[in-house]
Parts: sequence; structure tokens; C-alpha cells
Amino acid sequence: MAWGNQTFNSGFILLGIFNYSPTHIFLFSLVLGIFTVAFMGNTAMILFIYLDTQLHTPMYFLLSQLSLMDLMLVCTTVPKMAFNYMSGSKSISLAGCGAQIFFYVSLLGAECFLLATMAYDRYVAICHPLRYSVLMNQKIYCVMVVSSWTIGFLDGIIVIAVALSFPYCGAREIPHFFCDVPALLTLSCTTTLLFERLMFICCIIMLLFPVAVIIVSYVHVIVAVIHMGSGEGRQKAFATCSSHLMVVGMYYGAAMFIYMRPVSDRSRTQDKMVSAFYTILTPMLNPLIYSLRNKEVSRAFMKMLGKSKSGEQIA
Repeated sequence: MAWGNQTFNSGFILLGIFNYSPTHIFLFSLVLGIFTVAFMGNTAMILFIYLDTQLHTPMYFLLSQLSLMDLMLVCTTVPKMAFNYMSGSKSISLAGCGAQIFFYVSLLGAECFLLATMAYDRYVAICHPLRYSVLMNQKIYCVMVVSSWTIGFLDGIIVIAVALSFPYCGAREIPHFFCDVPALLTLSCTTTLLFERLMFICCIIMLLFPVAVIIVSYVHVIVAVIHMGSGEGRQKAFATCSSHLMVVGMYYGAAMFIYMRPVSDRSRTQDKMVSAFYTILTPMLNPLIYSLRNKEVSRAFMKMLGKSKSGEQIA
């Protein structure tokens, strides 16, 4: 009972990744710049897809959901880190820590299954183009997206309920820039081995199952593209699929490195760097990859830019 009172009346200390040396001040400014680009890029991607009727297709609807997840993910960690760094405070309340864990785990889980759904969408579009409107109608892809969000939220609820049930003692200093579960478990006063094993099993389900769907989908896609008669169609298919595969590689590679290793084998520095990569850098790269390699998104951007300029001239 005493521990329960202590838990709900206190929080944790986030040690962060930056000090106040000139080099780290520069790196912090760089992170803020990356955050700004990620925020604006994903917001713009969502607006382009929403406002341009020619982008109201299953592929772009799924892309808008990916941008929404990336936008929420980067806003879950960076603003608190920036506030703590600029204010000199390193504290985070129990509620704040719980919120970070919930949204972080939920969004990662949802994005796993969304990327698998996007791979299936490309498989149907390239391998079964005549049946695309049937196999990927509005009802089907909406169910897929809702399922991705639901599975992610369920994963987040389970993880936060178990993670915050452990007693934490000592200085309650989390060796990270946000409340990451593996870093939090190092502060537990009791053994977390069973929970670590359960997390490992969950990671196999949440990571390897979608990866299997992606691999199978793209094996069929590559075979279909190789047998395409049209060089232009082959080039367009490769451009679309390569963008998705770049995002999949960055996301799943980093996630597997972090969550499919036991806590005892972890390096704090490595975990911080890899976490920063896929929670800050990847959300910035995703809209750039899709916009620079996608003619439809570039066209929507130029169209909106043209409307903006014409509106200014009229005014």
C-alpha cells in the first residue's frame, strides 16, 4: 500500500540524450528541425490526400493513415523532451509516463499492421488489377484500417497495465528521453523476466506476422512486375513499391533491434540512438519518400501551390 501511494504521488526522471555542451545544443536544434519537417510534412500529406479528389483511392487513404500515425508518434515524444531540455526540468508525472507508453506502443503496433495492409493493397493492384475495386472496396480497406488501430490500442492497453503494475524503486531515473518500456523495466524492484518473455512473444506476433504478409505480397508483386509487357507500367510499379519497401525496411529493422532483444543484452546508447531514428527521423522521411517518388502526390502539391499563388494574385 505504501508503494501504491508512492507510485501515484510521484513520477520519474527522464535523463534524456542531450547535455548543454555546444555540440549537444546543435544536435538538439537539429532534432527540433527534424521534428518541424516531420510535423509539417505529415500534416501536408494528410491535407493533400483529403483535399485532392484524385487521391481518394485505397492506396492514398492508407498513406494518409500512415502519416497520421507518424504525426501522432513524433508528437508523443519530442515535445516533452524539448520542454524538459529548455526548462531544465527532467521530471515526468506517472500519468505523463503512462500516456507516452500507451500512445507509443499503440502507434507502433498499429503501424505494423497498416504497413502489411499497404503491402496487400499493392499486391491486389498489381497482381489482380481487374478485381481491385472488388478486393479493395471501401468497406474492406476501412475494416483493415480500423483493425490496425484496434490491435494497436489493445496492445498499448495491455503493455501499460502490466508495466505500471511493477514496483519501481531507487532514484526512478529512466535512462532515455521518453518513457520507453524496456528502459522503464530496468528500474523495477522485482523480476520482470516473465513480462519480458511475454513482450517478446507479442513482438513476434506484432512484427513477424505483418513482415510475413509483406514478404509474401511482394514476392508475388515482383514476379508480376517482371512479367509485365509495358516498360512504363513496370517502372511505375517499381517506383510505388520501392517507396513502401524503404519505409518498411527502416521501420521494422529498428523496431526488431529494440524490442526483440532481452533487457540484459541492451546498450543504453544504442537504444537511445535507434529509438531516436524511428521515432523522430522515420516520421520525417516517410512523407519525403512518398512525395518525392510519387507523381500523384507531387502533382497534388503543385496544384495546391498553384491555387495558393492564384489566390494571392486575386487578393
